[in-house]
Amino acid sequence: MTAVARAFVPGHVTGFFTVDRGEDPTRTGSRGAGIALSEGVTVTVRPADERETVLNGESVEIEAVERVLDALEATVGVTGVTDLPVGSGFGVSGAMALGAALATNDVLDRRLSTYELATIAHGAEVQAGTGLGDVVAQLHGGVPIRLEPGSPQHNKMDAVPARSRVEFQTFGERSTSEVIGGDTEALSTAGEQALSQLVREPTLSTFVESSRQFSREADLLSDRVYEVITDVAEADGEALMGMLGHTVVALGTGLTDAGYDPTVCRVDPTGATLVRPPSDRTLPE
Repeated sequence: MTAVARAFVPGHVTGFFTVDRGEDPTRTGSRGAGIALSEGVTVTVRPADERETVLNGESVEIEAVERVLDALEATVGVTGVTDLPVGSGFGVSGAMALGAALATNDVLDRRLSTYELATIAHGAEVQAGTGLGDVVAQLHGGVPIRLEPGSPQHNKMDAVPARSRVEFQTFGERSTSEVIGGDTEALSTAGEQALSQLVREPTLSTFVESSRQFSREADLLSDRVYEVITDVAEADGEALMGMLGHTVVALGTGLTDAGYDPTVCRVDPTGATLVRPPSDRTLPE
């Protein structure tokens, strides 16, 4: 047991997805693809007399985190810090759940594997209704392709073998639960078509093109996001709508070239990982 543990979980923007539900939340999930971002959430866990979850200095209730702590039988304090917009399609809830699982396992010496912890976090987020595929994508990093739904113990993953500078700008929040909790048949059909297209040609350009087509066919594209994506295209750039939020994600300098002032990051190459807390940085490797 250690006094404190810390994990970094990359943000994740989904380009397209399906909704695949089952009775077992660890087998429920989505197929699709997205980008893991070098901007993410740093989650610190400490033993505590009472549970508390804090995000960017404010006490919050995140159901997925509570479910993770229930599964691990943990009474700890969970603190998350991020520069990512909350509720705008960057997987902050999934990052908090996965980060809490990884760090709690370390601080309380629960001795579970990475896939076991990610399965707990994935199931917790599915039950909370806040996501279907962020956790497994954030675990892997890169440009993950979810070929089969569910947690790491059940799904099948691939990836686009590419890296890129990434720019993003958000124009408001959107409720994930409202979209994935309703009629998703047309959405899933569009997601299957986009996935087939990307599997045939697994490149970043195909990912962007498939994602744009998905957002139109699934009727998720807002007027403001469409306007910005059009501006980027007119500046010879590539952009897509980040699911699920009023967010535009561009490769390279697409948003900058179109006259916007975006946040800049890169594709995260490694996925979620434990990191050394500041007090431990003087210890030998």
